Amino acid sequence: MLKVKGLSAGYGDAHVLENVSFQVVQGEMTCILGPNGAGKTTLLRSISGLMPPRSGEIFFLGEAIQNKKPHQIVGLGMTMIPEGRRLWPPLSVQENLEMGAYRISKRTTVEERLAWVFSLFPHLAGRRGQLCGTLSGGEQQMVSIGRGLMALPKLLLMDEPSLGLAPLVVREMFDAIKKIIVSGTTILLVEQNTQVALSAAHYGYVLERGTIMFEGKATFLRETSHIKHAYLGL
Repeated sequence: MLKVKGLSAGYGDAHVLENVSFQVVQGEMTCILGPNGAGKTTLLRSISGLMPPRSGEIFFLGEAIQNKKPHQIVGLGMTMIPEGRRLWPPLSVQENLEMGAYRISKRTTVEERLAWVFSLFPHLAGRRGQLCGTLSGGEQQMVSIGRGLMALPKLLLMDEPSLGLAPLVVREMFDAIKKIIVSGTTILLVEQNTQVALSAAHYGYVLERGTIMFEGKATFLRETSHIKHAYLGL
């Protein structure tokens, strides 16, 4: 579904990504692991069109997208859940969710997507009129994911969804993510919580200092000595 070939990107004179190549298989969850400063967010920004790459190619569903604008990429079926949620605090839960469906003109489709999101996160159903600025961090993350799902994505990019959340909330979040995959949406996950990411992903890549250092099936990566030592504390 997604293929990245020889991607390099950076800010000003700083080189963040160097010759990064990987792919995402349709119907699976692929995770990008790595420490702070490895370039994970820069990678997602480059893929989603928020940051033009310096070199390399990005193909989504067989189409080159490295020179497309973010709204064009969304129109092709790719949506990103940003780090930090980026919600509109003065708007209600439902209003934030509906903002994710801005490209959908058919009201019945919007209502169907709202019903799907509320079934995925039942906790939000009773808070649909509550202002997002008054929600807990976990609830806000649910809204952020739900807003991305409202756009009917074929591929969902997720940037650190577990950041700052309690372990119980993280488990609930990843239970929902597994249901999203079963529903037919492919996921590219960037995550520092290596253990929970590898427990849900099919395949993974380890990004260190802007370069892919390891890759393999999630079950294989969990048993790799470098992963155990550097990321799992074993």
